[in-house]
Formats: sequence, C-alpha cells, structure tokens
Amino acid sequence: MNDKRGIESPEDHDKVKVSKPKENSAGIPAIRSGLKHVLTYMDRKDAFATLTKLNQKGGIDCPGCAWPDPEDDRSKLGEYCENGMKAIAEEATNRRIDASFFASHTIEALRDKTDFELGKLGRIAEPMLLQASQKHYQPISWDDAFEMIGSELNALNHPDEAIFYTSGRTSNEAAFLYQLFVRAFGTNNLPDCSNMCHESSGAALSETLGIGKGSVTLHDLHVAEVIIIMGQNPGTNHPRMMTALEKCKQNGGKIIAINPLPECGLIRYTNPQNPISILKGGVKLADLFLQVRINGDIALLKALMLLLMQEEEKAPGSVFDREFIEEHTSGYEAFYAALKEENIDECLSEAGIDRSLAEEAAAMLRQKKKIIVCWAMGLTQHKNGVDNIKEVVNLLLLKGAIGKEGAGTCPVRGHSNVQGDRTMGIWESPPKSFLESIEKHFGFKPPEKHGTAVVDAIKALKEKKARVFMSLGGNFLSATPDTAYTAAALQNCRLQVHISTKLNRAHLVPGEISIILPCLGRTEIDIQGGTEQFVSVENSMGIVHSSKGVLPPCSPHLKSEPAIIASIARSTLKDRVPVDWEFLISNYDHIRSAIESCIPGFQAYNERVRTPSGFYLPNGARIRKFNTQNGTANFSVNSRPDMMVPDGYCIMMTIRSHDQYNTTIYGLEDRYRGIHGGRRVVLMNEDDMKSWGFKAMDLVDLNGHADAGKRVAKHFRVVPYPIPRGNVATYFPEANVLVPIHSYDTISKTPASKRVVIRITKSENSA
Repeated sequence: MNDKRGIESPEDHDKVKVSKPKENSAGIPAIRSGLKHVLTYMDRKDAFATLTKLNQKGGIDCPGCAWPDPEDDRSKLGEYCENGMKAIAEEATNRRIDASFFASHTIEALRDKTDFELGKLGRIAEPMLLQASQKHYQPISWDDAFEMIGSELNALNHPDEAIFYTSGRTSNEAAFLYQLFVRAFGTNNLPDCSNMCHESSGAALSETLGIGKGSVTLHDLHVAEVIIIMGQNPGTNHPRMMTALEKCKQNGGKIIAINPLPECGLIRYTNPQNPISILKGGVKLADLFLQVRINGDIALLKALMLLLMQEEEKAPGSVFDREFIEEHTSGYEAFYAALKEENIDECLSEAGIDRSLAEEAAAMLRQKKKIIVCWAMGLTQHKNGVDNIKEVVNLLLLKGAIGKEGAGTCPVRGHSNVQGDRTMGIWESPPKSFLESIEKHFGFKPPEKHGTAVVDAIKALKEKKARVFMSLGGNFLSATPDTAYTAAALQNCRLQVHISTKLNRAHLVPGEISIILPCLGRTEIDIQGGTEQFVSVENSMGIVHSSKGVLPPCSPHLKSEPAIIASIARSTLKDRVPVDWEFLISNYDHIRSAIESCIPGFQAYNERVRTPSGFYLPNGARIRKFNTQNGTANFSVNSRPDMMVPDGYCIMMTIRSHDQYNTTIYGLEDRYRGIHGGRRVVLMNEDDMKSWGFKAMDLVDLNGHADAGKRVAKHFRVVPYPIPRGNVATYFPEANVLVPIHSYDTISKTPASKRVVIRITKSENSA
C-alpha cells in the first residue's frame, strides 16, 4: 500500500459537532444509550437471554472490562453498565458476514469503511482466505485452513520466525492451550495486549512489592479512607467502578482525582439502579481535582510526599508509619535522602498544580492510613511508566497503606481477562519455574530463550526476521503504535492468521496469505464432546470465576478458541510432542486440571471454579508477604522526567471516547465530553488556541516531532476544552500514527502513547 488508505480509519471530520460537556455521569441517559445499542443490533430474545445472565453467578462474564463483580449484593436486575450493554450488542449482533458478503466486497472497498462501520458489519460466519494478488477473501474449509497453517509454520527456518499475539478477551483455558502450543512449537514469542497497557504496572509492582498485580479487593475500596485516582477515566472505561466509589463516599471516604482532563465520571455519579440516586441527581465523587500536566505525576507525587515529610519531621511517627517501614521495607534511607533534595515549588510548577491544592491533598492524606491508589494507562503509557508506578508505591509505603483492609494498589485493568492471560503463561519472558512445570507435566522441554514483546515483534516483522503472525483475538494494527510502520510490518508476512469474531482493520493489511478463523463469542454456547462447556477468567482483583454462554452459535461454521488452537497444534506438531490435544479439548475440565498441575494457586481448580463467586488467587502483597528478591517491600528513587518541549510543539496524549472500548468503536457519541458524529478531533486549551492562531472547529494537521515529516495525522477539528496549556488530547487509534515505534519505557517496552511531541498546523484545505 503506497498511502495510508486502509491503514487508518477514513476521515470523518466533516460530521463533527460539539456541545457542552456533561457534569453528571450514568443515570437514565446511560440506560437509554445502552438500550439503544442493544435494540438496534440484537434480537429482543437474545438481548433478554444475555443481559439477565450478564455478570451473574454462573452466567456470562462481560467481554468488556475486568472490573470485579460484587460477591454478595449483586443486582439481579442488571449487574452491568452502559458500556457492558454495548459490548454485548457488539458481540451478539444479529448481523452476519459470510462468503457472499466477501464475494461482493473487495479489500479496497472494505478499507474505505471507518472502524465504526467495519465493526457494525456483523459476525464473521465462516473461515476465509486471502492470497497474494486476490481482491476478495474467499471461503476455505477448516481442515484446509489448519493444513495450510501447519505447513507454513513447519516451513520456517526457526520457530522464532513466528509471532503469536493474544488479546485480553480470551479465556484462561484458551490462553493456557495457546501458550502450550507455542512453546511446544519452540518459541516464547508471545506478545500480548499487556505489553501496551499495564506492563509498566507489572514490572514496577513486581520489583517493589513482589507481585505484578494489584493488592486490593472490592471491599477495600468500600472502606478506604482516601482513594486517589490517577490517569484513569472510570466513567467511560470502567463504569461499574463508580458504584464502588459511591459506597466509599457513603462510608465517609474521600476521593482525590488526578488527571489532565476533568472527566465527567469523577465529577458526579448517578447510580442508574438506585431510584433515590436518580431523584437526588447523584452523588459528588471527587472531593478534590488536581489537574496535572501530562506526565507531571512523579513531580506531583514528590510534592505531596515532601509536604507530608514536613509534618512528619515536626512530630516523628505522626504521619509516616514508622513501624511498617522498619519491619517490612528496604531502601527508605536512600529514598528519604533523595526526596529531601527535591524542591516543592519546582515540583508543583512542573506538575502544573497550585500549592494550595497540593496542601489540601496532603492534609487529606496526613492522618489517614487506609489509602488506595487506582491508576490506568494515564500513568503506564510513558517512557517513565515504570517509574510512575514505583513512585505511587513510595507514597503507599510511607503511609503503611499496603497489606491491610482499605489500603493498597489498584491498577485497573482493561480487557476482561488480560490479567488471566499473563497468569496462564502468555508472556514472552516466562519464569524458569513455569517452564519446568510445563516440562514435568507434558513431557517436552520448552524453550528458555526469551521471546519478543509487542514493540520488538513489530520490528521483527518489519525487518523480515519473522514471517508468520498469528493473533488470538484483538485488532493488532489499531491497537499498536506507529500505524504505518506496523502496517508495513504485517504486510511483510508470509502468513497471517487471525482468530476473530468480527472484521477489523488488521484483516485489511494482508500478507502473502491471510486467514480469518471465526470463533465463538463469550455469549455463545460451547459444546465439546457432546457436553456443554464453560470457561474461566481472572478479574482485576485476582478472582477466578466461570463464564458460560447462553446463545446458540451465530453460525454453524464456528469453532471455539480452544478447539481452533488444538487443531492448529495437531496439524503443526503431529507427533513431535506427547500432548493429547484432542483429550484436552474434549472437556475443558482436562485443561483446568493441567493448569492446576502447572500454575501455583489453582489447587482443586475444577471444584473451586464451580463455586458461585469463584476463588481468589494468592496475593503476597495483600498479606504483607513480599516475594521480592530481598523479601521486603522496596522504596525506590525515581527521577522526574524531562518535561521540555521544543518551541512550536506541544504534548499530545491519546484517549478513548465514551462510545469506545479499546479499539472497538461502539458509536460516535462521546456525550460526556460533548463531541458527536466524528472522531477526528483535537482537544485544545482556549488560551493555546489564541496564541497558536486557531479557532473552534478549525481543520488542522498533527505533525510528529520524531522523524520529522514521516508521521502526520491530517484533518482534525479543533475543540476547545479545559486541558492544561501546552497539552492536547486526541482519540486512539486515529492518532496512533503519531506514536513512534521507538518511544517506549525501556523496562516494560510499553509505548509512550500518553506523551507524544507534536506540532499543529492548519490543514491546506482549511478555510
């Protein structure tokens, strides 16, 4: 492809309209919005069947976010949110695309559709094949597809020439089987969506607390004295979290919101299931909003800790938890000495926060011990993403706010089983103990050489060091940075294999051979060996529970993810490894038994996963057992990042709209921010607009600073918005083209999508 046509979603700037941003989230408008999607895209009986089982005990786990379900007070009416309804409508749509559809739609024609339009075409109903020089995907039988995949994999010079990607929507059973096949094939090239979101959290938490997961439970949020929410927009990305925040407020807790944008979901929340809340107009959530500059979080945290230190020095032991620090931590002296060298006013100037507001925040924290910090990609997607999380841990360690009721770390995960994927071994750098367990149980020796994460996988494909790309779910092209570079990398493939439910943009940048294998969705009944199966997932707080579909498969030509993986494994490996793939998928209990044998914490897996609420996995940080190298929780010394920007440039961060989940575009109504009808917008401070010579709705181009001239995103509408000066915000994936492939955290390799240096110019055809 010589231009960006088909690589990026077509432009929609002419349809953009704006209105005043909302100041109250959820409530009746959320119900109306969710129902509109359900009634537009689903049959009525299917809607009733799914929604009454969604997030219920023994029912369907929502394919959206990984927020945990209440254990005891689960709503029988509707234990889901507006965006959960949209996720169900997206998966259980009554629309289908089959061989006849692809026969009448060329690849070129499909490239002209927006991401929103592609997603609304419907479920893929049968396996499809596209070969070099063809203009249409054509049907292929399952057996022929498996034979072709096995043949191409076996023709590689080395297993490391294949990349096996995983999205966070797959089940524990499918993820475990997938990594087993990949390692039996002979590589650890298992990049996944964690590499692009919370990898920074996992790396930082593992080093400081000994576990790469959060330490809190849902109950902890209810009883916390202070919850700090950083770089996160729960009103859009995790709406059910707001009910937990509401309970915290009802119990007397305080909430501090830290974010470059004032998000409606943290201003006020109306519980749509509570008539009294609706009548009263909801509850104010954030008691204090600190509008930090993009990537000013470390500077702000240092300022807060310095303010707390001043009070601690006046009365030792009155602010810091000295007993916890002495008994459970290491590195305090070095941390303390380095913090003393910082200047409060310099830190606050860098963060963009008035001292009076910082002092108010410090006062809220001073005498509190039950503190939780929640965060998402606003902290992790930076070159200093790991340091951001380590600085969060420093604050919690000072207060002894780890390993006790109402306190701890809360990285809020995205996709519904992204955390479970990692637990199941979807990891390019697996621990030796895990590989030894695989060898002991299955009788083959897995490779020990570390594989490639997402960024390195893209580079390997671009440089033709890898020739096969397989994706278990996901929309790799739209999820990754540097869109044009990634598209070229995918087109270098000899073979692409996409295990998918819906058509997405990654399917439209084919290699020499591209195969789409349509799989069952989470809402659908899965029968193996004549018996109805269920799968399991792990939520954000380490609870493993079941999920069971209720709808008939939307097409008779679909297979489950485990069945697809097992068939690829049989076709590829033949008798080279002593794994009985057919036995494993004949009853998913067999997969879970294997998981139990290989992964700690899954004792009596098949028994415990059948309990109504599932079970918690072990979590050392939750009980102050820190499984770090030195056996303690660790303070760290982290430098403030370089905030300098060249003259004429600004800092861009990517965000989601309210009608979006990850790369899935549900609709074109970002109603909380007052943006409607289109997605090519850039949110800009009004003072910056004046100094830069722009007016509202001007048409502008966004030009990348790195590799000048190579990264340009054209035709965005200027939308005035209360964002810090020198900062702008745009939606992804539209702005991903501006995120350089080489801009990432050096430890986690997470792309720096939340801090991109750009220059904004008027479009050539702008009036």
